[in-house]
Amino acid sequence: MTPSEAFVETLVANDVTDIFGIMGSAFMDAMDIFAPAGIRLVPVVHEQGAAHMADGYARASGRHGVVIGQNGPGISNCVTGIAAAFWAHSPVVIVTPEAGTTGIGLGGFQEAKQLPMFQEFTKYQGHVTHPARMAEFTGRCFDRAMSENGPTQLNIPRDYFYGEITAEIPQPRRVDRGAGGTKSLDEAAALLATAKFPVIVSGGGVVMADGVEECKALAERLGAPVVNSYQHNDSFPASHPLWAGPLGYQGSKAGMKLISQADVVIALGTRLGPFGTLPQYGQAYWPTEAKIIQIDADHTMLGLVKKISVGICGDAKAVAIELGKRLDQLTLACDATKAERAATIKAEKEAWEEELTAWTHEKDEYSLDMLEEHKNEEGNWLSPRQVLRELEKAMPENVMISTDIGNINSVAHSYLRFEKPRSFFAPMSFGNCGYALPTMIGAKAAAMDRPAVAYAGDGAWAMSMGEVLTAVRHDIPVTAIVFRNRQWGAEKKNQVEFYNRRFVAGELDNGESFAAMAQTMGAEGIVVDQLDEVGPALKRALAAQMEEGKTTVIEVMCTRELGDPFRRDALAKPVRTLEKYKDYV
Repeated sequence: MTPSEAFVETLVANDVTDIFGIMGSAFMDAMDIFAPAGIRLVPVVHEQGAAHMADGYARASGRHGVVIGQNGPGISNCVTGIAAAFWAHSPVVIVTPEAGTTGIGLGGFQEAKQLPMFQEFTKYQGHVTHPARMAEFTGRCFDRAMSENGPTQLNIPRDYFYGEITAEIPQPRRVDRGAGGTKSLDEAAALLATAKFPVIVSGGGVVMADGVEECKALAERLGAPVVNSYQHNDSFPASHPLWAGPLGYQGSKAGMKLISQADVVIALGTRLGPFGTLPQYGQAYWPTEAKIIQIDADHTMLGLVKKISVGICGDAKAVAIELGKRLDQLTLACDATKAERAATIKAEKEAWEEELTAWTHEKDEYSLDMLEEHKNEEGNWLSPRQVLRELEKAMPENVMISTDIGNINSVAHSYLRFEKPRSFFAPMSFGNCGYALPTMIGAKAAAMDRPAVAYAGDGAWAMSMGEVLTAVRHDIPVTAIVFRNRQWGAEKKNQVEFYNRRFVAGELDNGESFAAMAQTMGAEGIVVDQLDEVGPALKRALAAQMEEGKTTVIEVMCTRELGDPFRRDALAKPVRTLEKYKDYV
């Protein structure tokens, strides 16, 4: 066979049916036979969007997302998207056709060293060293993406697609992850037997392991409240009595108050990232005296961020099962207080819901000033928290939601509740703008039967709104909510808190409507400036998405009020020593 045939047949062996990217001559010989192999190449507007789509596809489906582009600029455009996939632990395979071997080093057209670009953001980099090894390296990249829970890179000199080779197509190899060592499991069970107020942190590993039911069983055995790790709101069903909401920035006060009481924390499938354990709402809630049992499939994460008492290297689902078996054979100290703790959980959740409902606008001095200004401004402007609550009420149970980075999107964490895993797609700790729309297009492509919604502020939206064309052109309908507050909110809040409201490059005033722009791209566009229109607009857009296959952009006109800054510890009050800057403090 030819190397192109070996490459494509290896894709087929790994059940690849969709690839995101922009066509290019570097891989055209293989691309020519995608269709008869049952593979659809989804052409995007920009390759960063393709990488995000592959990320969303992988996270929604639990299998590979694949992205490809032209050598040089097409590949360099993908770096940010692959970095985001890396921090989301997504099994994305990026195929990077490279300049031909006879011209490498001569500074030819679209030549670049493509392996160093991705070395920080891939779990494995396969470089095809000879056409005869095409299938071998291709298969290995797919295997390693799944076994390592992260992106891999397949780098192929463009002349290696041609010729004639003898090849055996490798069949996929999947690692059967176990439940960890007997010693660590026994230690964890013994520690839990003495726990009086155990709390479970359910992380992304629970979602990736399809272990939500097992997490529920473990929580019910212990009577333990379950908090979601940061930006993993879909790791435990929100309707469950033991669910207490997400930790981290703009998370659940109920969850934070409950975990602050913990004497033993089970960190199930989470690395306990620093951004998800920092103080919030003016309180340092992490229980510094608690014993921590950390479970992670990557042994290098154990004890990395927080000091732990027991570390278990294993699959979150398998570990939950084995721990449950051990606990079923024990009398636990917390058995006698299940009813009492259930009442505490219920009371904290009810108090938080009441506070959240009453929290209709931000109460800091700057936001109150903005609300006064809006009274003299033309148009009607809605408080983000009220909008987010209305959107929450109107969401269907089976929805998938992606959020971009930014102030309103972060405030949304308190209002995003899910009943099933693989439903929430956030930019995680890489935190790049322009994430939400393309990621949700990829997720929708993997789950066409599910409603798909993307949240974005107007700054982040402008970075990727061109991908509306991708959704329309290729019949991958999504619904986007654009919060138009005419500012880079997250960074502007830092200028409020630390720089005496000296606003530099933070304003996004423009007269054009994003809804109108969407209409010019072939989508539906709705402008919402009345609170009672928010829910109906979403329901109308989702009906158009699911019944008519239409993409809709809902532009919500929002006030300029702003929630808390991301991290008060990341900035300091300015000090100026030169005379010319003395007033800039």
